Amino acid sequence: MTFAAIILSLVTLQRLSELVIARRNTERLLARGAIEVGARHYPLIVSMHAAWLITLWVLGRDRDVDLFLLAVFVLLQGFRVWILATLGSRWTTRIIVLPGEPLVTSGPYRYCSHPNYAVVTAEIAVLPLALHLPVVAMVFTLLNAAMLVIRIRAESHALSAAGRFSRVNP
Repeated sequence: MTFAAIILSLVTLQRLSELVIARRNTERLLARGAIEVGARHYPLIVSMHAAWLITLWVLGRDRDVDLFLLAVFVLLQGFRVWILATLGSRWTTRIIVLPGEPLVTSGPYRYCSHPNYAVVTAEIAVLPLALHLPVVAMVFTLLNAAMLVIRIRAESHALSAAGRFSRVNP
């Protein structure tokens, strides 16, 4: 197994475990009266992320790894953990608003409205670049940007229309 394949295995396991956590948190939030917004575009997001990972496996599993860019990717994982820890049971991959709960303003949310989107955007570019796949980085960065326009608009609309809701963003 190549070093690139080991990295891709770890990233795949991470993403799959995050889906399990997200599903559990979503179910608990909905049971507490939360509302899902933007469910129609959610399959597109999942498909885009799956296509990104599959593309990395197909084109990158045997590639040399740029250790500096891998270090940047590992640093991004630290930010990802900070975001998940800050949101705790309110973290999910869907847009879920919980009536009556204040927005999360601690942790990375103190500095940025959408820290997870920023991290994911960086990850989508950095991992392919670490595998010397600049076209993959560019294509999926553009696809992700288009998805984020839709997603952030849906989230912002839901939060502003409903008044005080909690932010639960992936």
